[in-house]
Amino acid sequence: MNVRIGFSSGFGELRRWQHRAKPRSPSAMTVAILTFACLAGAVCLVAKEKPPTTYKIPLPPKADFSEMDWLVGEWIGSTTDRTAPGEIRLSVSYELDNRVMLLRGEASFQATKTSPAMKESWMGVLTSDRGANSFLLCSFSSTGFISRYRVTVDGPETRINPEGGEQPPPGWLFRTVIKRTDPKEFVETVQAAPPNKSFFDYYTAKLTRVTVEEKAKTKTSPPTPP
Repeated sequence: MNVRIGFSSGFGELRRWQHRAKPRSPSAMTVAILTFACLAGAVCLVAKEKPPTTYKIPLPPKADFSEMDWLVGEWIGSTTDRTAPGEIRLSVSYELDNRVMLLRGEASFQATKTSPAMKESWMGVLTSDRGANSFLLCSFSSTGFISRYRVTVDGPETRINPEGGEQPPPGWLFRTVIKRTDPKEFVETVQAAPPNKSFFDYYTAKLTRVTVEEKAKTKTSPPTPP
């Protein structure tokens, strides 16, 4: 039975009409049910046979860090200038499935007649710049500065030159030359340039690789009393 509900114009009176549908024969209803069942079965069959959609994003090739691989590990050393005694530490490792190199450094200097004591720690992420055949280093310092450097390798020398950054030291420039003198030793020279001035040697330090035996000795040795 079909029911229609409407509103008469003018009186808002609800009126109701009823129409009786003609009864269908049992055979017609059976044919309709069978037809619907066949269609539903066909739709389910198509849905089962349709393979799932697979998306694949091609990954970029891994960077070639073979020129920098010797630097992986832990290093410790001191400045060679006695007038500016300081200790330098560096730790280098591969991260993110060997797609980047993570550098962690720390420099601490004793107070002198011309400068106060200073300690700075920093962390840098080294990535490959295939187009320029070099590397890019993004450095984050405990001083709050964020600097970017271009790293090039020329035989035993690795040069780290400034290329701006999100928040570099205003007006100042810093660059570093790392010279590998031995499989377990390198010399690091850091140069600085004040605003509109030439570079001068900030410090030079000699670092040696920390061996497994030295690491174990450091862990087992008792702490130094205050």
